Amino acid sequence: MRTSSTLTPPSCCSYRIQSEFFNRKRLHSRLCPIRNIHGSELTLWVLETGMRYIEKLLWTMAASACLLAAQSDPPGRVARLSYTYGPVSFRAAGVDEWVPADVNRPLTTGDHLFVEFAGTGELQIGCGVLRMNSATSIEFLNLDDSNVQLRLTEGTLVIRLRYLGDQDSFEVDTPNLAFSLLRPGVYRIDVKPATSTTTVTVRGGEGELTDSAQAFTVHAGEQGRVVGTDQPNYDTAGAPPFDQFDSWSAERDMRDDQSPSARYVSRDLIGFQDLDKYGAWRDAPGVGSVWVPNGTPSGWAPYHVGHWVWMDPWGWTWVDELPWGFAPFHYGRWAYVGNYWGWVPGPIAERPVYAPALVAWVGGAGGGGFGGGVAWFPLGPREVYVPTYHTSPVYLTRMNVSNTVIVNNVNITNINVTNVTYVNRSAPGAVMAVRQDAFASAKPVQSAAITVTPEALKSAPVIAAVAVAPTRASIAPTAKPGAKIPTPPAALLASPVIAKKAPPPPPIPFAQKQAALASNGGRPLDATKIQQLRQAQPPPARPLVKQVQARPVQAAPPAATPRTPAAQPGRPAAPAPVQAPAPTAPKSTPAAAVPPRPAEAAPAPQAPRPAAAPAKPEAAPPAKPAAVPPPAKPAAKDDKKGKDKKEKEKKDEDKKD
Repeated sequence: MRTSSTLTPPSCCSYRIQSEFFNRKRLHSRLCPIRNIHGSELTLWVLETGMRYIEKLLWTMAASACLLAAQSDPPGRVARLSYTYGPVSFRAAGVDEWVPADVNRPLTTGDHLFVEFAGTGELQIGCGVLRMNSATSIEFLNLDDSNVQLRLTEGTLVIRLRYLGDQDSFEVDTPNLAFSLLRPGVYRIDVKPATSTTTVTVRGGEGELTDSAQAFTVHAGEQGRVVGTDQPNYDTAGAPPFDQFDSWSAERDMRDDQSPSARYVSRDLIGFQDLDKYGAWRDAPGVGSVWVPNGTPSGWAPYHVGHWVWMDPWGWTWVDELPWGFAPFHYGRWAYVGNYWGWVPGPIAERPVYAPALVAWVGGAGGGGFGGGVAWFPLGPREVYVPTYHTSPVYLTRMNVSNTVIVNNVNITNINVTNVTYVNRSAPGAVMAVRQDAFASAKPVQSAAITVTPEALKSAPVIAAVAVAPTRASIAPTAKPGAKIPTPPAALLASPVIAKKAPPPPPIPFAQKQAALASNGGRPLDATKIQQLRQAQPPPARPLVKQVQARPVQAAPPAATPRTPAAQPGRPAAPAPVQAPAPTAPKSTPAAAVPPRPAEAAPAPQAPRPAAAPAKPEAAPPAKPAAVPPPAKPAAKDDKKGKDKKEKEKKDEDKKD
């Protein structure tokens, strides 16, 4: 196969229909004798039509096979927990335990996040940013290349959607309604379970609000509110002024829009914003533009400060502990240039495809060389990444050409990792090795490293996969004994939401597939095995989603006066009104940059977190009592005399009558 990102159906499937038999010139020459014998064009027409039909049918079969292969591919996009302030908890798909959330943790379908009272969290998803305010709980019902579907049961979520393709879907489901984002823009959704109220504010863009009874459009500068679930009431108003959370979110949007690193990487590359603060771009001979991190200690190398977790459907996934440690470890390649490490991004024009860790594994025949340890090193520029999980050839090619420049005309799908000369294998300190138990239990690798002699490293082969089966501890690092992990109220975890688009089936619990994973050589289960597990023990259907049929869009009620935002618990009252952004660009085009808005002061971030945080929680000021109207002034003396005179004249007229 060629390494070009453009592939025809025969190149990605086993069907080879461009054979000599279907060459039209040869086909015509074979049919000519028939025409001459029968003296009729009818036979020729029938045969040619039949051959064209067969050719079309085989092409359709080839395309269908490619489509089925693509459906079994893992998503090329994840979400990244990029920032936390205060307590933030995480529950991975397929398990029931809540643990403290890790910054840089990738998230996917089935994962939950909860921001405790007075906390704040931020998620990056490539096409935009999600920001969670105090006491907010979300779940990813679906997250793939074309779909984002969130379950929001309480709290406040601000979404800055930068791009939305023609075939893309972005939906937020709440107990009252399903809200579909139709254009790039800035959106805010507030869910208040105590009053069974969901409020949607559109600062810029356009969205469709669907509840159990009706659907209507919310335009830029408007706010829609739904109260109740069975027989909901709804109204609209003008968008209220910015509060502190809006202003803080807008300030971070402005920083992202002005990022210098966007000149070197695609804006769809998750985590590119952090490169500005923590490093600098240089030109490296023979490599091109590289990003070099600041302040790394002597002897540092990529994939040396962090831990490994197990994430389906990718398998072993790297979680870096440095504040900038997402983009350089899931996209691009690393190069040792002179005496420093530099990160080499992929082509800026390509939409980046996420990888769990761009490394090559080192070990023995069983995947555990160096006395039972596990070892790896970063891939270098122009080296092919061969994943341990199942992919179609199209996906594999797209992943590699979007993350590096493949110059050799090689067959990517048939790379033999043991026959490749890897440039970084001999770089100083590039190989990292840890004990197998520490690897499988998500322990920090820097505290579990083992010494590897140059002789052992030289003789150890590069292997296709590390044969370590995941355990429950591989899903997420466990909390310290006695640690209090904030969780959403049980009633909210069981609260159903309205959904317009049917989400995929819930992930299979880890306990149900652990035995199959233990016998799979450290590789994730393929789609066939997953389907077999579902049929053998079907997981419960999603009881938390009430799907409603698509409804005709009705005219929204006339917008009333903008509502004044109430002070939120643990946060100061809203600041003075700020002008909302102008409507964004049409659908399927990047959103226009959000105009600068004044932002309030925020406390210094907690190390090593990357950016400023909202103000430290303070008690909301007591509401001022309603103003009492002033008493009426006493009547003037002249007015009193005039009144008496009129009454006397009226009495005299009555006597005459």
